[in-house]
Amino acid sequence: MFDYIVVGAGFAGAVMAERIATQLKKRVLVIEQRGHIGGNCFDYYNEQGILVHKYGPHIFHTKNKQVWDYLAQFSEWNLYQHHVMGYIAGNLIPIPCNLNSLKQLFPSEMTKQLTSKLINQYGYGAKVMLNDLLASNDQQLIQLADYLANHVFINYTKKQWGEVKNYRELVDYALAKAFIHISLDDRHYPDEYQGIPRYGYTKLFENMLLQPNIKLLLNTDYRELITLNQHSKQIKFMGQAFTGKLIYTGKIDELFDFSYGELSYRNVEFKQHTFTKEIYQSAATILYPNDYDLLRITEMKYLTGQQHPYTTIIEEYSKQCSRHEVPYYPLPTQDQLSLLASYQELAAEYSEIILTGRLANYQFYNMDEVIALSLTKFAQLV
Repeated sequence: MFDYIVVGAGFAGAVMAERIATQLKKRVLVIEQRGHIGGNCFDYYNEQGILVHKYGPHIFHTKNKQVWDYLAQFSEWNLYQHHVMGYIAGNLIPIPCNLNSLKQLFPSEMTKQLTSKLINQYGYGAKVMLNDLLASNDQQLIQLADYLANHVFINYTKKQWGEVKNYRELVDYALAKAFIHISLDDRHYPDEYQGIPRYGYTKLFENMLLQPNIKLLLNTDYRELITLNQHSKQIKFMGQAFTGKLIYTGKIDELFDFSYGELSYRNVEFKQHTFTKEIYQSAATILYPNDYDLLRITEMKYLTGQQHPYTTIIEEYSKQCSRHEVPYYPLPTQDQLSLLASYQELAAEYSEIILTGRLANYQFYNMDEVIALSLTKFAQLV
């Protein structure tokens, strides 16, 4: 009945399904374990009529015009520039840290000195990694990097990761991504293309997947329909040999019945609160790197531009992911990457399996990276 089976109806799976159905004119079955399409991008109107992102804020941003133009086939855009603040030592500062952040954190004379040194050494507009500052010969810049590392990046990363075996590895991971932007630009993302689908992400996914050649199964565990024989490398669908391609976007260790053990993932608990006032906080998203258990709070109306007398916020709390939950992101410690390599070698033995997406590749991809990856996979398929 089907030429292709796609497991997962998030961006990774939806892009592949749409391309195969419309460009190759082949029959595609999409299997999704949740009761909705869109993966973690799913949005809906809550009881008060406010459009909310069920799994936390999703701001689409990219430098890739091909990806932007591809999605534009399925939705118009509301152009949007995201702004994020963080509570640091009692101050609300722009994140990523920039020259405005320094003004909020340090005395004016110290801020002038730091600003002058940063501009003179690295140039206005540069993104300087904290590791580079820590390796500099200027003691004041080293102290700045150390302050930002310990008050912003390391603690926030520790909240995201939870308990880890190697604290040094956590610090290294945090610093590898930490930077200061030598600029007064307070936008969270500098990318050329930024926006929110005008009618929501769910509508965008509906436009992608409501194709004559696509059959969609929701609330379905793919393991009830698909089995892999690790000896013969044969794929069976409903007990019969399946000779088409299996495009898989779920957990790579689950696909192979955790043969080598379980990879570690983190999950996020989302708590919604609606208030009978128009505005709750002073920025779309506010991070809490140090105080409180929560990671961040996002106020949805900033993102959607919706006019409403009430407002809804989403609090996020990081937690360990159990085997039976849908993970939010991988936990890329060195021992996990070694385990991943074993699963990747096993996957390579199945010529009919295509892996794509954050969980199948065990990578913390942004939305545009997931789409670009699936477009590349489709091009290779063709």
